[in-house]
Amino acid sequence: MSNSELYFDVEDHRWPIIYSPGYNITCLGLEKLHPFDSAKWGRIFEFLRESGMVDESTIVAPREPTQEQLLKVHTKRYLDSLKISDILNYGEIPEWSFKVASITEVPVAAFCPNFIVNRRVLRPLRLQMGGTVLGGKLAMEQKWAINLGGGFHHCSSDNGGGFCAYADITLSIRYLFEKYPQIKKVIIIDLDAHQGNGHERDFMEDPKVFILDIYNRRIYPHDGFAKRAITRRVELDYYVQDAEYLANVEKNVSRALDEFQPDFILYNAGTDILDGDPLGGLAISPEGIIKRDEIVFSQARTRDIPILMVTSGGYQRNNARIIADSIINLWRKELIKCEKAEEFLQQRQRVNSDSDADAVKKKSKSK
Repeated sequence: MSNSELYFDVEDHRWPIIYSPGYNITCLGLEKLHPFDSAKWGRIFEFLRESGMVDESTIVAPREPTQEQLLKVHTKRYLDSLKISDILNYGEIPEWSFKVASITEVPVAAFCPNFIVNRRVLRPLRLQMGGTVLGGKLAMEQKWAINLGGGFHHCSSDNGGGFCAYADITLSIRYLFEKYPQIKKVIIIDLDAHQGNGHERDFMEDPKVFILDIYNRRIYPHDGFAKRAITRRVELDYYVQDAEYLANVEKNVSRALDEFQPDFILYNAGTDILDGDPLGGLAISPEGIIKRDEIVFSQARTRDIPILMVTSGGYQRNNARIIADSIINLWRKELIKCEKAEEFLQQRQRVNSDSDADAVKKKSKSK
């Protein structure tokens, strides 16, 4: 298998948790002009590492999709649009990043050279896309996987938006159908605050894909056409709080799984439902988000259905801490586990502790 393959074998001492430092976006300070925390993914990993759950040697780094792999989901016209400008009244101006500026909602990015935007913005998003694809394979092998990034649910095969430039959810599901003949049906459980119009457009009228979408109907994207693809739709109003929200999640997740009986769950776990989010408009507490994720994983594990979680939207600085706390909660509740990874990390910690003790002894003897 070549180094360009998005599916590859992973050592058994690694958690099915996918992350790379390459996920994080820095682009001459332009990332600070959008409320999205462009270093969220790295901060999630740091919190997990500080908890003692993981370190760099026990997680999985994905590969970036090639142009050929991107064309499995995207039209060439769309991919080309990420490389050149739109056509203005006075003609086409190459090398500037108008399309990317529109997708990321940072207008001044339009005047940033495209080679910089490609390296500093698009490449991290492509790498996260590779993580979502690989997550499908790891979930099939270990019954669960978490990509600390991904969840670009506003992007479809021929259009991006809402900080979503690549259709990672669609590509991951297409890989699952292609690589695992035993997978006949996949459910997307989209619990981001926004409607997931990208994957909805891609799987319009596809009976193999069931979409459960619970979102704030008052906010972006207001995509009426894409709503036709939603199998079970729950539209919320502004400022819904924990009790109502969690009751909706528990009831609808359970009913959707019983009705469709999927072979795989792709869980889009946006945290923009958090109270105070400038774009989400809901009022869910940190504890409510942690409980939401626990409900979804409990339903999956009870039914023995492989589940892949992606982190999607969330526009406050404390989102990373909440996501990490939720993953730690799943671990402590034994809804996720990887015994070989835990044993490997414990052994490394013992070795490091012994080395530190030896160093102290040698230092004291030399005095």
